[in-house]
Amino acid sequence: MKKHLSIIKIGGNVINSETELDSFLADFAQLQGLKILVHGGGRKATEIADSMGLEPKMIGGRRVTDQANLEVVTMVYAGLLNKSIVAKLQSKACNALGLSGADANVIKAHKRIVKEIDYGFAGDIDEVESKTISLFLNAGITPVFSAITHNKQGQLLNTNADTIAAEVAKGLSADFEVELIYCFEKNGVLKDVEDDASVIENINSETYAFLKSEGVINEGMLPKLENCFNSLQNGVDRVIIGKTELIRDRTIKHTMLTL
Repeated sequence: MKKHLSIIKIGGNVINSETELDSFLADFAQLQGLKILVHGGGRKATEIADSMGLEPKMIGGRRVTDQANLEVVTMVYAGLLNKSIVAKLQSKACNALGLSGADANVIKAHKRIVKEIDYGFAGDIDEVESKTISLFLNAGITPVFSAITHNKQGQLLNTNADTIAAEVAKGLSADFEVELIYCFEKNGVLKDVEDDASVIENINSETYAFLKSEGVINEGMLPKLENCFNSLQNGVDRVIIGKTELIRDRTIKHTMLTL
């Protein structure tokens, strides 16, 4: 029987609130069994870029990463945020290890191919080294992934944290029973982004196609859902979207995705 593995991606406003982040990390540290944390941090990177006089460029909600902004996101994601999270988890008796994709060569990527838009040093994932990650897990270590990968030729790349969570989940699904949870400040996928009570509690492939065609789902949620269904189609057992409190209380309203 496969061991259960929880992969949790944390993002949104939660990661920018010290109080909310600390509460989440306390719950995460108490979560039983094998676990992995993946975090974003785009808003913090934007704040620091602004303070340095750099103007972040966004197209369709995605960051365009030039060399200067790559240096900022690397400092923020793999440095400030990642090591702060690891230190807080260590204080809560969770033996965490902060990682970028370059560390132990765990996530290899390539610079996104330019089609209509050049996203700069944005990375699309080629391979997850699941055997190495499994070694960490089986040694009692909890990996904490930042949103930085590499191309194995010395180039760091800014990579979407939702995608990292999904690709790591897919890579480990052959050896573990993987549950992927996306946590942010909302209750789940909403029919109305202004109404937290309008949670769509169950979405399958057919429902998703309908909701997308009808324009019900907020455009910013679509890339996350694409990652979710891709992971389900590639061996991940369950995908859940909702508030951070979900990891300690599954009775809280949330969205469950199934094929």
